Amino acid sequence: MKQLVLDIAPSPLPTLANFVPGRNAELLQTLGNILTGLEREHFVYLWGGTGCGKSHLLQGVAGLCMRNKMSTAYFACDADTSFITGSEADCVIVDDVDRLNAKAQIGLFNLYNCIRDEGRALVLVSGAATPAQLKLKVREDLVTRLGWGLVYQVHELTDEEKAKAMKSHSASRGLDLSQEVCDYLLHHGRRDLPSLMAMLDALDSYSLANRRKVTVPLVRELLQVAS
Repeated sequence: MKQLVLDIAPSPLPTLANFVPGRNAELLQTLGNILTGLEREHFVYLWGGTGCGKSHLLQGVAGLCMRNKMSTAYFACDADTSFITGSEADCVIVDDVDRLNAKAQIGLFNLYNCIRDEGRALVLVSGAATPAQLKLKVREDLVTRLGWGLVYQVHELTDEEKAKAMKSHSASRGLDLSQEVCDYLLHHGRRDLPSLMAMLDALDSYSLANRRKVTVPLVRELLQVAS
């Protein structure tokens, strides 16, 4: 049954269109302006805590660039990520830069310098903290590179904003979601928006399959089935 629930409710692909901005409206507008050529900025750094939406934004930018026939290099960082200096990508995206080991930090440092000299590629990087607060002890001068352009904090949605987004998503599926169900989901399970949306899709399918209204007891039952 757990596999059935997961198959019914895959998480939607992250796009800029389905990103709920909350306090990030200016950031979302800036990214849109850069991608449409209204703003000429080559370097953007995003920072914030887990679940705030950094990866969603980076993946949304990557998807839009590829749909616009822009060559795109996306790096979901781990300790051993390898960067190729002299990449001809139009857009370079580096997610979770703080996970890089010493060698990878040097590789990204060299890539930044190469892109600056060529002067054409868009570079978006995310990290858990501001450039100055990142613990990149091996390559501290990389911190300077990360702060070259625009630096934005990605603010996590408030519970009220998450509830509003959940109700809007449910309404698009013809589902009337109560505040009680929203509150329960926000306090029992993963709180990041993609996970909440996936759970709503699963709830909709589960309620239809069992011909029952979406209530807190139904949510509790589904969470037990999926655990």
